[in-house]
Amino acid sequence: MDGNGRWAKARHLPRLAGHRAGVEAVRRIVRAAPRLGIETLTLYAFSSENWRRPAEEVSDLMSLLRHHLLAELDELHANGARLSLIGDWRSLKPDVVERLEAAVRSTAANERFRLVVALNYGGQDELTRAVQAIAGRAAAGEIAPADISPQMIENSLDTADLQPVDLIIRTSGEQRLSNFLLWQAAYAEMWFTPVLWPDFSEATLREAAEAFAGRERRYGGR
Repeated sequence: MDGNGRWAKARHLPRLAGHRAGVEAVRRIVRAAPRLGIETLTLYAFSSENWRRPAEEVSDLMSLLRHHLLAELDELHANGARLSLIGDWRSLKPDVVERLEAAVRSTAANERFRLVVALNYGGQDELTRAVQAIAGRAAAGEIAPADISPQMIENSLDTADLQPVDLIIRTSGEQRLSNFLLWQAAYAEMWFTPVLWPDFSEATLREAAEAFAGRERRYGGR
């Protein structure tokens, strides 16, 4: 969800205004996704690299997480959405972790739609943690190195209980993964748009879905 800062700068507003507009875009898309038949939506909300941003901006982002995204439980329930989290989110501040855990628990029975939020997430960090877990099992004698397979790695990732990724959407004209779902993106389709995230709408999401539907997926087979 890229482009909040540029959206604010173009309007001579502080970056926080762009992040707040980005939260409104999240609301729109969470409502729209189930209507378009999307079963699982993953939002890259805060990367493990975002800590490098100015301390004031990081503090503003954490405040938005506390007071906006985590206040959307009624909206999630209304959309039949089950909340899941990926990333090293348990290393966030204890009060944030407590609220996140409560939100995950309270939506666990919802079945219409899966909303996955990537928090303190980085694809390289995810893979590192997965390899460390597998190496620990090997060191304990539970598995032999020859037993390690792609499926075992997948089962060790944060996304182990999620469907395979079909489509990755990148906003604001950028054309790179930026450390997002590196393993999972192996055969995902990619769609790029110049639209800044605060301007992302149901119509934009529909355009992406229609582009995906028109592609032939071969998975390297032919």
